[in-house]
Amino acid sequence: MERIYFDNASTTNLNAEVLNAMLPVMTDNFGNSESVHSFGRDAQNLVDTARDTIAETINAKSNEIYFTSSGSEANTWAIIGIAMANRDKGNHIITSKIEHVSVLNACAYLEKNGFDVTYLDVDKNGFIRFDKLLNEIRPETLMIAIMSANNEIGTIQNIKAIARTAHEKNIIFMTDAVQLYGHMEIDVEDMEIDAMTMSAHKLHGPKGVGCLYFKNGIKIDPIIFGGNQERGKRGGTTNTPGIVGFARASAIAHANMRIYNHKLKSLSEYFEAKLTESVENVIINANIKQKLPHIISVTFVGVDGESLMTKLDMNGIAVSMGSACTSNSLTVSHVISALGIQADNARSTLRFSFSTSNTFEEIDKAVAIIKQAVEELRAYSSTYSMKIRKRKGDKNV
Repeated sequence: MERIYFDNASTTNLNAEVLNAMLPVMTDNFGNSESVHSFGRDAQNLVDTARDTIAETINAKSNEIYFTSSGSEANTWAIIGIAMANRDKGNHIITSKIEHVSVLNACAYLEKNGFDVTYLDVDKNGFIRFDKLLNEIRPETLMIAIMSANNEIGTIQNIKAIARTAHEKNIIFMTDAVQLYGHMEIDVEDMEIDAMTMSAHKLHGPKGVGCLYFKNGIKIDPIIFGGNQERGKRGGTTNTPGIVGFARASAIAHANMRIYNHKLKSLSEYFEAKLTESVENVIINANIKQKLPHIISVTFVGVDGESLMTKLDMNGIAVSMGSACTSNSLTVSHVISALGIQADNARSTLRFSFSTSNTFEEIDKAVAIIKQAVEELRAYSSTYSMKIRKRKGDKNV
């Protein structure tokens, strides 16, 4: 059976060029970058070069890039580390209801430790409202944390305007750019970003490596303790092969960004057209221009999303009900709920996300399978409902 992968917002396949860059680091340049001998120095040179590469892609200074084990760790570190280091400025944080769970859980931790957190509502397309943001700012607000692009619906926030609003009130601005990085140009200076998170495996790099950018002069406490790695800010042996792979994947993504985005947009538009033409009663959520080109959230009205996802998987098609970090939970996606979508429709919503490895032929095959699966589930649901009504003595059946 042919397998089709439409879950690239969860993770992407490793680029062969990235793998080739990593292999010699695993076999030949295996030294610990903190060691003072030649093996260590060779590894440190590779890390320094990778740091330069990633810094260049976002117009940052190399000493503002700190490597982590993932985007989730970077988000946790940014939220908790900045809050703890700057609590003399206040104890209030503003974020949104559609943030990644790593941000929401970090904020929940801070709430248990004396901080007050405001969770902003969003509109039906996932945008925060500036009037609501302004109303929530207080003298004790120390940080605003709003993601650049949402991982379930793809909405891209106006980060530059939000950051400027924060700085007008002397507030630190942090953004989760894990989904945006590699898909859109980011200039941390022009966009006035104080702290930003990224992850390698979202752009055909390796899993197990991410990074946190934070602007020189911003105070941050470590949350992982060990040696003096990452200039004393994060303990733990440096993942040199992963970091080299991250830098290579970043360089490839940024060099080909325009070409990649054009293909991703074409794939998404083709999928939407074929799906809405072939399957009745589907809703494309956040169907707007200001969104990532590769993420599509679809509500299949009257269909249980988990059952549909399972049927598609049995037919070789990989999709998700939302973030991979929460997809094993049977609860409704907090992002979809925040859009104001009714619970029944929220449970009927799946996320499709593409990469440049996908093809139009795959979409044709997938839509045919989706159509059949949806029709079968709706027919079963209708038959089951009729049986229940008969048992209850409904004379209209």
